[in-house]
Amino acid sequence: MLGAFGVGGPSVDTVLAGSRVRPGEFLRGEVRLKGGDFDADIQHITLTLVTRAEAEYGDSEHTGLAEFLRVPVTGPFRLAAKEERAIPFQFQVPWETPITEIHGQPLYGMTMGVRTEVAIAAAVDKGDLDPIAVLPLPSQEAVLEAFARLGFRFKNADVEMGGIYGVHQQLPFYQEIEFFASPQHAAYVNEVELTFVADPGGMHIVLEADHRGHGDDTFGRWYVGHEEALHRDWAAEINGWLTALSQYGHGGFHGAPYGPHGDPYGHGHHGHPGHHGHHGSGTGAAIVAGAAGLAAGFIAAEAIDEIGDFFEGDDEEE
Repeated sequence: MLGAFGVGGPSVDTVLAGSRVRPGEFLRGEVRLKGGDFDADIQHITLTLVTRAEAEYGDSEHTGLAEFLRVPVTGPFRLAAKEERAIPFQFQVPWETPITEIHGQPLYGMTMGVRTEVAIAAAVDKGDLDPIAVLPLPSQEAVLEAFARLGFRFKNADVEMGGIYGVHQQLPFYQEIEFFASPQHAAYVNEVELTFVADPGGMHIVLEADHRGHGDDTFGRWYVGHEEALHRDWAAEINGWLTALSQYGHGGFHGAPYGPHGDPYGHGHHGHPGHHGHHGSGTGAAIVAGAAGLAAGFIAAEAIDEIGDFFEGDDEEE
């Protein structure tokens, strides 16, 4: 009877070999169990990656922890009373995983961690969140350093549910890294937001410039291989794109718009969500996607029932 209420049950501790990782790298460690006062039938142990994300429902905004990767560690087994057992694991971090730290400095606004889910006798305990730091890829770091050289100051970073028009995504959200405009461009730009969508071969780079004095935003986008990105003069390219905005007022990079009114995120446009399921290869990990899928390239942020499935626990409404 006491065991049914969690008294005298087994203890679980997840120990990471390292808490810093880059997208595409492997996270390793072991789940350590210690039996309690009685034998316990454990149905499964699963690790999940979660991050704090925002979703807009009409005029309101909801924030919660979004689960985007599930990794099975073990199936059913019996843990004897007082028995100690360590189960090793490793899994690949998705290439699109948001960045949480740059040069040792945490990005304000970001939360990322590993959660251990243990199912005993039909009761699922999701456990505490073990924080991890996700560092940028060298190709991403080259772009971020260009912003610093141009005099941009970091403002905030967040993760938003939805997708980017014309970009194939495996995860149901994207990250925005926001910068205050550099002094050189502050006369006509308030802020610039940067989004990466990486894959094994390269990455999409999406910029959104908030114009000073009127409500229109301008978007630019690149796709570049990881190796090529290391040899590009990003400071010159970003500076040239912003300088063109001061002369022409609007227009995407290379003159190509991405979505309605040049908006790659489809802001302000409503649609019905599609469903796109994706699975990792070689890791036994399933990437959670689909509830905030794309429909004709537009964000379906109004799909409250479906986007809400990603959220758990500490949702807030603003």
